[in-house]
Amino acid sequence: MQLAKRMSRLGTETAFDVLARAKQLEAEGKPVIHLEIGEPDFDTPQHIIDAACDALNSGWTHYGPSAGDPEFRAAIADHIQKSRGFPVAPDEVVVVPGGKPIIYWGITALVDPGDEVIYPNPGFPIYESMINFVGGKPVPIPLREEIEFRLDVNELIDLVTDKTKMIIINSPHNPTSGVLTHEDLAAIAEIALEHDIMVLSDEPYELVLYDGVHESIAALDGMKEHTILLDCFSKTYAMTGWRLGYGVMNKELAAQIAKLQTNCTSCTTSFVQRAGIAALQGPMEPSMAMVAEFKKRRDVIVDGLNAIPGISCLRPHGAFYVFPNVTGTGVDCRELADMILEEASVAVLSGTAFGQYGEGYLRLSYANSVENINEAVDRIHKLLS
Repeated sequence: MQLAKRMSRLGTETAFDVLARAKQLEAEGKPVIHLEIGEPDFDTPQHIIDAACDALNSGWTHYGPSAGDPEFRAAIADHIQKSRGFPVAPDEVVVVPGGKPIIYWGITALVDPGDEVIYPNPGFPIYESMINFVGGKPVPIPLREEIEFRLDVNELIDLVTDKTKMIIINSPHNPTSGVLTHEDLAAIAEIALEHDIMVLSDEPYELVLYDGVHESIAALDGMKEHTILLDCFSKTYAMTGWRLGYGVMNKELAAQIAKLQTNCTSCTTSFVQRAGIAALQGPMEPSMAMVAEFKKRRDVIVDGLNAIPGISCLRPHGAFYVFPNVTGTGVDCRELADMILEEASVAVLSGTAFGQYGEGYLRLSYANSVENINEAVDRIHKLLS
């Protein structure tokens, strides 16, 4: 069988490869602690589950509009106005199964072969994968520890050319948990408006923020028409397996993204969309309690890692990852991640799983219990000692 040449340009997520190896070790009897997968370890709140069950029993089991159920799109538009502070019409919303389709289809709709896309590195690996897949040119902008893993706006200016079609930002950020400031967003917006560049703003960790209030670049003057805002229900509502997300964009682009969905998945699952309405309009106490617990875990894992010789770790402002600097161990980060899994039975990811500028770092998710986090840190400490 001969695959299409484009398949050679398609990447993957190392987290799932590490998860598979960790599961294999568990089958061999090793007690692995999982800090590799970016998934809340909390159950979906009961009122959301109840809404899905009610929808199933009420006949929400048929095809729906490709762009999403009108009532759900209206609920999302209302949520965006309240949470991000700018008005949105339902026809500017496209509901999709998870968050990745907005990355895939947004890039597919806007990027021609040879067009350049600036993306954060280290960063979510699907960005680079999709840019390559459509024949675009990935242009990485380094996220540096010395500025708390925010992008350097002066570097961004130097990377912009007449071929730049899109800038991708992610705040709070995976894998570093860096958070862009208002000044950062304003400077990025100025660049985008001056050069007529679309910004893909990936915001699934909007609520998982420990300091300040989340701000979307789409809310800045002139940026609504220049932004694809991506959000999903996986993180805030612990709904990873439900596969529910959406994009907010100008209505002309929304119609094109909906057309891509027609050609790919037809529509997002109808009863899951009813659960999405319950998530947006229901009580937020479960989500707020989850974020409070994440903050507690953040402090436990940061303090524990900083007590290990050769490791230094910033205290994140959002998301539920730490991105410790491990250069002081003298071990390559990929080799170190393998060693920690094979010899200490703790599953972590190398920084290079998120791009070349992740060299010298590891990513650990603290979506696990305090007890397991303490045990994981203890095992790593013993291994490196």
